[in-house]
Amino acid sequence: MTALAAQRVASRILALPSAEQTRAITYFKNLVEERRAELGPLPIDAVTMARNFGLDPDPWQVDLLRSTSARILLNCSRQTGKSTITSLLAVHTAHFEADALILLLSPTLRQSQELFKKALNIHRSLDQPENTEAESALRLELKNGSRIISLPGKEHTVRGYSGVRLLAVDEAARVPDDLYFAVRPMLAVSGGRLLALSTPFGTRGWWYEAWKSDEPWERYEIPATECPRIPPEFLEEEKRTLGKWWFDQEYLCQFLDAQNQPFGREDIDKAFEEEIEAWAL
Repeated sequence: MTALAAQRVASRILALPSAEQTRAITYFKNLVEERRAELGPLPIDAVTMARNFGLDPDPWQVDLLRSTSARILLNCSRQTGKSTITSLLAVHTAHFEADALILLLSPTLRQSQELFKKALNIHRSLDQPENTEAESALRLELKNGSRIISLPGKEHTVRGYSGVRLLAVDEAARVPDDLYFAVRPMLAVSGGRLLALSTPFGTRGWWYEAWKSDEPWERYEIPATECPRIPPEFLEEEKRTLGKWWFDQEYLCQFLDAQNQPFGREDIDKAFEEEIEAWAL
């Protein structure tokens, strides 16, 4: 109801005899509550949901929550909030898109449980227990027909799902190629969104290829040096402890060749370049 419509209703109620005003107010309140129950929770912006949850989103997180892109890559340092913001996006989709299927895919069962736990905490913070239809360790069903399901990275566990509205792939650099290729068809009919988040892990696999490709992914690169919650002193300690190779991947989002790899990725790519010298006629 618009503010103008509400004002008109209030004016009509005030024009009634005082004995009838209480009955009219009660009738109107009941009518509003019935209509609200039919419509479900009123849509709110995903950024507003984040702030209601107690998060103060970084600028890149605000951009992500308001993005309409169908294909998104998050190349983010450890502890920059990529899993939390992905979980929030999953909950927002489930609450405000009826019959939406959201899949959270992780390489291992433990990682699946952790990602789902973040989504569940956000859902519970909305203080709308009446919206929950069913809940288990890796599954949440809402009364609007939407579901959030978290799956460990095994091909036989993910086949059979279709009509996915949002597919989030956690630790994407460690998800095998065959598993990634098995889940992509789930988006074919629904036109659903694909969100892949990770830190780099070598110069191989679909995650690396996607990041370097010319495909129209919306890309976010967030090194630890751009996260206001990670102190510079901690990063200096990590660099000394981990060494440059591990540090640059885990915290600076750099794709690096394996330390025991005899040939670098650049050398391998050059070996397949075709150089044709034109003959002068």
